[in-house]
Amino acid sequence: MSNLETAPEEVVCESEESVAGLEVLVPREVPLGGVRAMTVRRTLPQKRRSLIGAWCFLDHYGPDLVPESGGMNVARHPHTGLATVSWLFTGTIAHRDSAGFAATVRPGEVNLMVAGRGISHQEFSTPKTTILHGAQLWFALPEATRHMAPTFEHYAPEPVRGEGSELKVFLGALAGSASPVKTYTPPLVGAEAVLHAGARLELDLDPSFEHGILVDTGDVRLDGGVLPVDHLGYLPTGRTRVVLEAGNTPARILLIGGEPLGEQIVMWWNFVGRTHQEVASYRAAWQAEIGAEPAQEQDAGTYPDGAPFPRFGPFPDGMPAPLPAPVLPNVQLRPRG
Repeated sequence: MSNLETAPEEVVCESEESVAGLEVLVPREVPLGGVRAMTVRRTLPQKRRSLIGAWCFLDHYGPDLVPESGGMNVARHPHTGLATVSWLFTGTIAHRDSAGFAATVRPGEVNLMVAGRGISHQEFSTPKTTILHGAQLWFALPEATRHMAPTFEHYAPEPVRGEGSELKVFLGALAGSASPVKTYTPPLVGAEAVLHAGARLELDLDPSFEHGILVDTGDVRLDGGVLPVDHLGYLPTGRTRVVLEAGNTPARILLIGGEPLGEQIVMWWNFVGRTHQEVASYRAAWQAEIGAEPAQEQDAGTYPDGAPFPRFGPFPDGMPAPLPAPVLPNVQLRPRG
């Protein structure tokens, strides 16, 4: 998914709350496009917290009536230095990228696209989708792998069933379940948990990880306080256990986490880099490749960092027109993390 804000000076939310001593990140509504557009609730990044482990972006959306909202309608756009994680609760999305992968995103099945040095892709709701509900997450790649060739993986995790609960671990390892998907980043975890009304779920945590708990539906108690729907609770490193309890209605949460990245990043629009100048060069390369602005210089078919031209890859003919990049802000983009 693209960040479709027209002026993404720094892709951050503003708000933060505390629930029973728990740091809570408050969502910000962002429309994905024009007047008739699906709106997402963005909880990461925040000005005070840019990363949870390597996770750097979390958009939560739906349930949306696609005939009214238009659903997912995101034409070809670029990414660098990150991986996108698509996770659906309801509906299906058609994915196509410049590394040659085409896939259908289905509920309960993770699709991981590693952008590396550069990739472009498009995402559209499938024609039979009437309700769309899910989350789009990104994690930043470390210096060691951020210039790798792009790739893609799909995985359908087997549920781990407990008394009144069901857990699907789509990345990393948790509760005895491990995903085979390679992330090319410091260890991290991503999972969905569904709790019956009144159910309780206790999870052992890796104390070297920091974690985030996003409530999708239901009344959820965490650390003795109610974590509101659409909000993201933050757990620092050192935690060895978490207890989640559902109220009088069923609940669903997403759990993310990982070892702190240990690096600062610059994130603007759909790019993750390390400096303002680097991000500006990614934007210039994209604009040139789609014919929106004059081309920058290449050396024998490569960019100065060694990436092949075109950085964002070839794309099949007959696809919808690509999205141009917004104008860069008139201030220096600052590293965060």
